[in-house]
Formats: sequence, structure tokens, C-alpha cells
Amino acid sequence: MDMHIPIETARQLRLFTCWPSDGELWQDNLEPARREFADFLRLVMQPDDAGHGLPVTVLAATDETEASIRDAMGDDVTILRARYGDVWARDTGPVFGWRDGKLIGASFEFNGWGGKYELPGDETVARTIAKAAGAVLRPADMVAEGGALEFDGRGTVLTTRQCLLNPNRNPELSEAQVTARLKEVLGVEKVLWLDEGLLHDHTDGHIDNVARFIAPGVIVCQQATESDDPQAEVLDQCADQLSRMSDAKGQPLKVIRIPSPGRITDEEGEIRPASHMNWVIGPRNIVVPTYGTPSGDEAVRVLQRHISDREVIASPSSHILSGGGSFHCVTCHVPEERV
Repeated sequence: MDMHIPIETARQLRLFTCWPSDGELWQDNLEPARREFADFLRLVMQPDDAGHGLPVTVLAATDETEASIRDAMGDDVTILRARYGDVWARDTGPVFGWRDGKLIGASFEFNGWGGKYELPGDETVARTIAKAAGAVLRPADMVAEGGALEFDGRGTVLTTRQCLLNPNRNPELSEAQVTARLKEVLGVEKVLWLDEGLLHDHTDGHIDNVARFIAPGVIVCQQATESDDPQAEVLDQCADQLSRMSDAKGQPLKVIRIPSPGRITDEEGEIRPASHMNWVIGPRNIVVPTYGTPSGDEAVRVLQRHISDREVIASPSSHILSGGGSFHCVTCHVPEERV
């Protein structure tokens, strides 16, 4: 039996994240981003009615970072002193799954999202998190990031050509070769390819900003609701492609659409890759990032109609977005073994 990666709605053993620490990177957004981190973590950690919580380990790079975590979270989280470049543990950390009762951490080569942001310390994060989780590290001979991969728990992984076939990732590999390596490393049976992700996304189209499974065979993506939404065309393209796909079991995908955040810009007017898809799932709540627009509340309402076992909750993420991502991007989860 090869590696099995559960769907993210399955129970999780632990969540890892890296606390914002570099003032040069975050500038005026450092302290506001830390507050958004703390608010998000409190929501995602909440236990379900059976008392199952979600333990969180936060990496701290410096004494100041550790003190900031203590001030914000008290003893509610475990602090792990470790080097890291920035907070994006989804991409620098491993992809966890199980094989024959052993926790496996698949570790792809990380090149700073195609050489855009190569920060000292990021190359050690996968090894650090895997060791802390008690996992066996499985190196993968290709460039990829966790945010580029979405699993249904039944042998299907969804990704984008824009990312994994980008010349800045794996220029020597064809689509067939990347597909074969994903199957070999991750134990999946079928790889589904969307063409593109969001515009103005420095990750080159990560899937966790575009489409997410909420159940096997059920995928959520976004829909523009404003006439000036810069993502409207790519969102419709993704929904159309998903509607014509089937999973590893031959089941056609059911596509659910929630509102897009719309046009979100920075202080200079540059478009940011804001997405309500970048949620994280806890025992009680699904925490959805919002950006101060009316679409956030509506996205939560629509998603809640399709979720029966958890409460869907909005949590602000505008300051975290200033760094390039949101809640799913900054976390790395350890799934419970399937029985």
C-alpha cells in the first residue's frame, strides 16, 4: 500500500505555522498581520462538541518572535524555535500522508516560487516540521509547493499547469512526467490539471486560491459578482474546466461557486491575489479569509449551505494578504491516519 493523503475535512492531528517576524518584509503590516494570525488561530483551534481540538505548533525564529507569540497566544500553542525565511509553511513545509501506519512527509524541492523570493531558512522548514511531527521525510525530485496541490482523499490531486509546468519550476519535465512523479511521490491515482490560477499571484497560480474539495467529488471555486473583478475570466474558465472533470473513481465533479472578493488592491493600486478559497479547516470551524468587502459574508453564507458538520466563519486577512497569501498558505497540517 502506498502513501495515502486524506482530504482536509478529515480530522487533523496538528497544525504548523510560522509567525511573522521579519520587519523588512512586512514593514507596517507586521503587527497587524500578527493580530490576524492570532485571531485566525483561536478560531481554527476550537474543539468540536466531542472535545477534539487542534493542537498548533508555531515556529519562532528569534527571541522577539517568541515573545510576540506568547503575548498573543499565551500557552495555547506550542512554540518551536527554528529558522525560516517567511511564514508560508504550506509551501516550504512537507505534504503529510500515511503509509503502513507511518507518517510520511513528502518534501518537494523549493526554489522560492520560481526564484522570486529565495529567503535563507526556508530550505530547512520541511525538515524541521517533519521531525517535529515524527514523520519520515520523503524527498521528491521535482519543484513544487503544498499550495499547488489539492487532494480529495480518494486518490485525486488537483493542480495547475501554470504552476507545475512553469519554466521556472520544472523546465525539463513534460506534463506526463510531472503526472508520473506526483503519482509516485504522493500515492495518487489521478492528476487533474487546470490551466491557470489567479492573476497577479506570485505563486504562479496555486490551486488553494482557486478550487478546494469539501467532500470527495465536490469542489468549490469562485465567481465574480462585480463588473470590475479582474479575476472574472479566469474564475469562469476554472469552473468550466472543473465541470468537465471526473475524479480517480470516475465520479464527475460537482462544482459549487462562491463569490470572489472582487478587486482588491494595495496602496499603489496593484491588484492583490485575494481569495476566499484560502480557508483552513478545524474541528469546529472552517475559517475563511475576508478582506473588508461585502462578498466575504456572502461567501461564508453560500459555503455554509454545503457544510453540515462545521461552522463557516469569516476572519480578516488583509494584512496577511499584503505578504502574498492567507490562512491556508501560512499553515501546514498533519492529518490523522485513516482507519
